[in-house]
This record gives sequence, C-alpha cells and structure tokens, in this order.
Amino acid sequence: MQKNWRVLFSHMCSTSFLLLWIFVGLNVVEVAGSQQGIPLSVVKLWASAFGGEIKSISAKYSGSQLLQKKYKELEKSVRVEEIDGVKLVKNLAVKMEEMFRKKAEATRRLVEAAEEAHHQHEENPDLQYEYFNAVLINEVDNEGKNVELGGEFLLEPNDHFNNLSVNLSLSVVQVPTNMYNKDPDIVNGVYWSEALNKVFVDNFERDPTLIWQYFGSAKGFFRQYPGVKWHPDEHGVIGFDCRNRKWYIQAATSPKDVVILVDVSGSMKGLRLTIARQTVSSILDTLGDDDFFNIIAYNQEIHYVEPCLNGTLVRADRTNKDHFREHLDKLFAKGIGLLGEALNEAFTILNDFNQTGHGSVCSQAIMLVTDGATEMYDNVFEKHNWPERKVRIFPYLIGRESAFADNLKWMACANKGYFSQISTLADVQENVMRYLHVMSRPKVIDHEHDTVWTEAYVDSALSQAHKLNEKAGPSLMTTVAMPVFSTKNETKNQGILLGVVGTDIPLQELMKLIPKHMLGIHGYAFAITNNGYILTHPDLRPMYQEGQKRRKPNYSSVDLSEVEWEDKDDTLRNAMVNRRTGTFSMEVKKTVDRGRRVLKMHNDYYYTDIKGTPFSVGVALSRGHGKYFFRGNVSVEAGDRELIKEVLFDAVVTAPLEAYWTGLALNKSEDFLTAEDKEGVFNADHFPLWYKRAAEQVPGTFIYSIPFSTALENKSVVLASTAIQLLDDRKSPIVAAVGIQMKLEFFQRKFWTACRQCTALDGKCSISCDNEDINCYLIDNNGFILVTEEQSQTGLFFGEVEGAVMNKLLQMGSFKRITLYDYQALCKEYAGSSDSARTLSDPFSVVKWLLTELVIFLLEFNLYSWWNVDLSVKAQRSRGKTMMVPCDTEYPAFVSERTIKETTGNIECEGCIRSFVIQQIPSSNLFMVVVDNKCDCSNAPPVTMDPIEIMYILYETQYV
Repeated sequence: MQKNWRVLFSHMCSTSFLLLWIFVGLNVVEVAGSQQGIPLSVVKLWASAFGGEIKSISAKYSGSQLLQKKYKELEKSVRVEEIDGVKLVKNLAVKMEEMFRKKAEATRRLVEAAEEAHHQHEENPDLQYEYFNAVLINEVDNEGKNVELGGEFLLEPNDHFNNLSVNLSLSVVQVPTNMYNKDPDIVNGVYWSEALNKVFVDNFERDPTLIWQYFGSAKGFFRQYPGVKWHPDEHGVIGFDCRNRKWYIQAATSPKDVVILVDVSGSMKGLRLTIARQTVSSILDTLGDDDFFNIIAYNQEIHYVEPCLNGTLVRADRTNKDHFREHLDKLFAKGIGLLGEALNEAFTILNDFNQTGHGSVCSQAIMLVTDGATEMYDNVFEKHNWPERKVRIFPYLIGRESAFADNLKWMACANKGYFSQISTLADVQENVMRYLHVMSRPKVIDHEHDTVWTEAYVDSALSQAHKLNEKAGPSLMTTVAMPVFSTKNETKNQGILLGVVGTDIPLQELMKLIPKHMLGIHGYAFAITNNGYILTHPDLRPMYQEGQKRRKPNYSSVDLSEVEWEDKDDTLRNAMVNRRTGTFSMEVKKTVDRGRRVLKMHNDYYYTDIKGTPFSVGVALSRGHGKYFFRGNVSVEAGDRELIKEVLFDAVVTAPLEAYWTGLALNKSEDFLTAEDKEGVFNADHFPLWYKRAAEQVPGTFIYSIPFSTALENKSVVLASTAIQLLDDRKSPIVAAVGIQMKLEFFQRKFWTACRQCTALDGKCSISCDNEDINCYLIDNNGFILVTEEQSQTGLFFGEVEGAVMNKLLQMGSFKRITLYDYQALCKEYAGSSDSARTLSDPFSVVKWLLTELVIFLLEFNLYSWWNVDLSVKAQRSRGKTMMVPCDTEYPAFVSERTIKETTGNIECEGCIRSFVIQQIPSSNLFMVVVDNKCDCSNAPPVTMDPIEIMYILYETQYV
C-alpha cells in the first residue's frame, strides 16, 4: 500500500505555491472486537490517536514548523502595519479615473472627426460608393469573383480581440438585415464616416488597451473597428441594430419618464392588436435603466397592465420590462375606446411622479398606440400640458386606414411630438426609432456632448455575429459613448442627430487596477453605477454552467444590496449611489466553496466616487489579521516597490523549504497522481480556498477538506492546510499558509486504523467501527462527511445521511444553522402546463395553439420569413418542458460551535432510543461521530442544504 502527497504553499502577497508529491508505504493492522455500547472514553481515544498521527503527518510533509521557525528568526526585521483603507480606495479611484479618462478622450476624438467629416460632405442622392460590408467581405459568387460590397479583406487572428481574425487598419460597416445596403442615406453616411478609420487607428496606437471602437448611425448602419467579419444566424439574419443598444439610447436621449397607452377597444382585434403589442415591446427596447415607465390599456375603462403598479412609474430595467412583456400577451380587445380618460390618467401619473423628485427632471412623454382618435382632446391638453408642453405626445396609428390620422397628427404637432403610422409588423422597428430623434433635439440644439457610461453588459447579438468561442464565454464590459450632431449652419437649429460613437471597456481591465496584494486574505474591491447596479464585485455571477458558459438573465441589473445583503438599511448602497466618500462597517457571512461553506467576519468598507464617471468604487477589508500586513527589510530600485519587497522577503524566508521537500521526496516512490486527482483542487482566486479557511482557524491547527468536484470519485483527495502567523496576537497578519494534498483512501485508512484501538489488556476491544451495530463518521466543521463506511456518502452533508442525529446536534448547540440568501439564483420553471389547460376552455386559446403549432411547422421547414419573429421564438420555447428563470432563494449553511469539544446524545425514535457520541479531533476542524445503529431512525426527515425559492406577495394599492 502507498500514500500520495502534494505539498501546498502560499504567501499572502505573492500567492504562489509549490507542489511536491511524496509516497510512503503503509501496513494495515486488523483489530477485532465486539460492541457493548458507546463509551465516551474509547471514542476520545480514537479521536486522539487519529488526530495526533494525522497532524504529525501534515506538519512533517508540509514543512509548517520549519516555515514558522524561519519567520520567527526574522521577526525583528519585520514591521507590522495597518492597511489605510481610506488612502487605498482613493488611490484606486484615481487609477480608475485615469483609465476611464483615456477612453473618454478617444471617444471625443471620434466625435470631432465625425462632425467635421459630415460638415464637409455634400449629400448626393446619386452617390455610388463601394464599401466593406461586414457580412459580405471575402465572399465570392459561383464564378469565384468577389461579391458586390465584399472584396478581399485581410484578416489575422488577434489575442487582444478574443482571438478573432481582425484587420487593424480598416473598419467594416454592418447594415441591418431589413435595410437596403445601397440606400442613398446609408451610402452617403458610409462615405463621409470613412474619415473615422484614421482616428480609429490613431486611438489604438495611443492606447493599446482599447478594444472595439465604433460609430452607430442614426440611419441604421454600424461602423466597427477593427474590421471583422460578421456571420448571420442559421436563418440568414443578424438581429443587431445599433440604434436599440443601450449605449446608443443613453447617449442620444436624456433620461425620460414614459407612459404607454394601448388601445384595446373592439376595433383593435386581430392583426392590429398583434402589431400594437410588438410596437409596445419595441418602445420598451428603447428604454434604459435611467428611464421610468408604465403601460395602461384602455377601452371604456382604464386597465393597468400590471395592476399592482397603478398610479406610479417603475424603473425600465430588464426585470421590469420582461415582467410587463409577459402581461402584454394577456391583453384582448373589446368594447369602445375612451381616449380622453386614458390621457387624463397618463398626465396625472407623470405630474405626480415628477413631484416625488424621482425620474426625469424635464423629459416626459406619452406614447399612444391606437387605430384612431375621433377627436383632438384639446381640452385635456389645455388642462394638463399647455402652454409649457412639458409632455411630448407620440401617436402610433396602427393599420392602413387614415381616417383618423389628422387628429393624431395634430396631437403630435400641438405637443412637440411625432406621428407615425404602422401598417405591418415589418414597419414597427423603424417607426418606433423615430421618436428618439425628437427626444434628442434639445441636446442637439444645445450641442451637449454628454459622456455616458453603461452598466456592465454583454452584447449577445454582437457576440453571435462575431461567432465568439462559446467555451470561453462572453466577457462583461462597459461602454463610453457620446452623441454626434450635425454642425452645418443650415441644419444646426433643426437639431439633427447623426449618430453615436463609442468604445468598449472590458471589466477585466478595471480589475487589473485593483491592488490585490493590499486587500488581505478576505478583502476585495467593487464598483457600482449611479443606479446601484454592480459594475464589478467578486460575488457577481453573470454566467451559469450548463455544458458551456451561458449568460444569466438580469445579470446587468444585480443591485449592490443583493450581494451585500446584510446591510438591511442600504446604508452602504445609498452612500455610494449618492457619490459620497466615507466608511461603513458590518458583520457579514462570507460564503465560499460554491456557497456550501460560510465564514463569519466583520468587514470595514471604504468608498468614494470615480471622477468623470457615474461610478463609485469601494474596498472591503476584514477586521483582525485581514487589515494588517508586514514589511520585510529588503531594498528594491524599480517597479511596484511594496509588492516586490514582499515577494523578495518571501523568497528569502521560504528558500529552505525547497531543500526540505526535495529531501523528503528523494526517499519515496516516484509514482504521481493522475490528472483526475488534480482537477478542481486549486482555483484562480487571489487566495485559494484552503488558504482562506486555514486563516480563520486557531493558529497551529490544520484544516481538512475534500474538493466537492472530486468527492464521489474513487481517486479523490484530501487537502490539509494551516496558517502561519507572525505574532501571537489577533492583529498579527497571516504571513503564509502551507499544506499537503493526500489520497483520500490513505486518509481513510488512517482513520479506520485509529478506530480499532482500545485500552483492553487482552487486545479484545469492547467496541470497534468494524461492528455492524455502530456507524462511524468523520465530518468537518461544516458538517460534510470525509470518512464513512459507505463510500457513496463521502462528500455528502451529514444531515442527509443521519437526519435525526444532525437535528439533535442543532438542538444541543454543537452545530449552528446559518440562513443565507442568493438573489442571483436560477430556478427551474415548468413551461407549458398552464397554457395547455387553458386551450380546452378558451376558444381564442385554441386558435393561438393552432397558430403556434403552425409556426413550429414553418420553422422546421424554414418557411418562417413572413411571420412575426417574436412569436416564432415563443413557439420554440414552448416545446421545452423546463426553463431556467431568475429567482431569489434562501438556503442554510452549518458551522460547528468551537467551544464544544465533545458531547453525547440520545434520540427517541419509534419505540427505541438511539445514542451517539461526537468528539472533536485535536488540532483540526474535524469531528468523529459514532452512532448506535441498533435503533432505526430512518423515518426521521433529513436535514438538507437545499435552497428554497422566496415567493413575494404583491398587494394591490387602491387609488381613490
């Protein structure tokens, strides 16, 4: 028999670790015995024997005592300092401000170049111009010739751009699928915007950290640098229109309050209601996180689409917009339309909301989606909107008839709005977009080149068009954008928006600025937007794994209060949203190991704003050793002096370890663990999990655990680690952590050998774990099983196996249940059951079901192009049985009580009493649990760690 070792070492600044395998032979001794109860003295003997040997092995092969001795020798040449959190966060803010400033300057240079190029250009409706179309480049026809608007376009792979093949000298132009490539407006725009190529290249040479730079035209085309080939989806479509991206909308318009009125009178039945729903959905697409909205359906009565939110406006984040979209499907047409009452309600909401001080200060609008108006309703406008005309009216006439068009046109003109007529589903997108130009006029006329910054996001449509490697996963970014205006004298007063320029900033670049070596073991930095949404935070989880990395819904609107949820009063969040500088502290429960374990600590927060942006940055430092670090007496001449000093000091102190480990290895077998053993043991975090957990244990003790990813494999491993402390007090920093990785089977053999020991002189033990009448377990301080006779139970939570015993341990205080919350969870939801039931009772649902099945048929035979795209997507979704949806969950974690070293207990089951003993393993985080197996308690419910979805109850407010 042999045992395998891997030695782990990490220092708190360099976070490097050395690996070494050591193999030692082992003879197993069989001990027989019989069971006569569970004597506490015997269990204590077993625990002492196992604890002593496993600590001796861990200390010897990790070199922990040698390392502790070396640090003690140099104790006088080391000084301990407290981290200045205020200074740290301010320095970080300055670095981030400088990085953001460079990106904004690059964007401003693009604005100046675009406006000058347009100023010099004379519109020519007959202009013929060959440009590089992003979809057509390098495409050839049947004869092998380059297609029109294609041509040879040199592309080379580039690591800086996700290893895509790009052209660093030229940009490409993408035109939406539903637009004509040679439309005169597009050709003219493409022609004058060619001047941006030189600025794109110059910006990239000045700042090589830049990634995508682009110009989104108000006409619909999108110029992107560096040049890259775009790929349509399987249906030949690219679902990308730059004008409905958040960066475009935010730069083109000011924050706005919007009430959408939808006519659901009897005349809106059929296709008109379908077009109306799509129009409302498209309007929602143009709203961003800085906007507020509500939707009212009207006939002879007023119906709030979401009854629980009547009389107010809500933020237009993704969650709210998706929620309202679901309610749009429930609208049906009947009765007559009383528009006057609906307009009165809309004006009242906007006025009342404005009085609260929330939302937009001056930009408000009513979107009217209807098939006609029988009168002008000038009395309503005179009462609410004239003469100031603060609220713009945007009527959308649905259908081909124009009988009532004049009334709607008059409403738009009398209230500084814009009239559009939408006859088909294909007309919706372009007609909805027109209102943005009207809303942007004040900014254009005043020539306000406001710099806007988006929240963290992933542009999935762009990623799909670029055919990004799905295994790598899309990366989060923020965008800095600025509007481009016409500066021609003849059009200056008309307020013409030419488009928006922007550049993307990967959040990875932001994270590179964080001085991780100054944050301690559990410290971290984070940043949020002025809406409280997370820009970067270690607990933000934008991806979820399901065979490949996939983007979570609603990842861009995760609020700071949802990860720092212990701050019940939102003190930290509100201070940062209001861009203040200050400090805050609170007790926190930090989850590690994928939420299965929890560490309790006290965090101090330091925060300030990032000048020139809407962002704020914060730093969290854990009290105690987490706020202290040491400086060794070494000298350096260049680079990051503090970091280099600490790394050099590490090198001096740890130099003897290499020889020590090598000496151990030379006398052992050269056999190595397989790749399966290594998988998942280490992570890329600043401090590995084994380091973090060791730091929270009593100095001198080892912490043992099984990586969950390998717990059920026969070749699993056990990690054993301990922290090295410089001084014997709480303020002393943890200077290093060191440990070993051993084969689980070796670890388990050591345990079973210890459990066969006894004090009987004749060697016949009264009790042994080999007896069938008792079950022996080795669990850690979070209740997870490391050793059990049933191999399949290894790695499971103890409460799932011994529910009755775990419940008793909780009642006795040996373990504590800690309630945790996950506001970024995904829950499975069964789709289709309620719809299928409704089809039997509702004749309109029967028709809808038939249409859905027809769409599925058309999709399967690629005969889909004439149908509503949204409906086709829903048809595909409806075929799946389950779908993952965002949800909030509550779940437990369990922690042992450190002061309780041993205890016994009895459990009353069905007609019998089951006894057990729990004994702490000395110098470790482990507990031996011996349970009487003669009394059956299998009917007792298990204690699980399963999350429970939090269900919220909305109460409808009545307004009189």
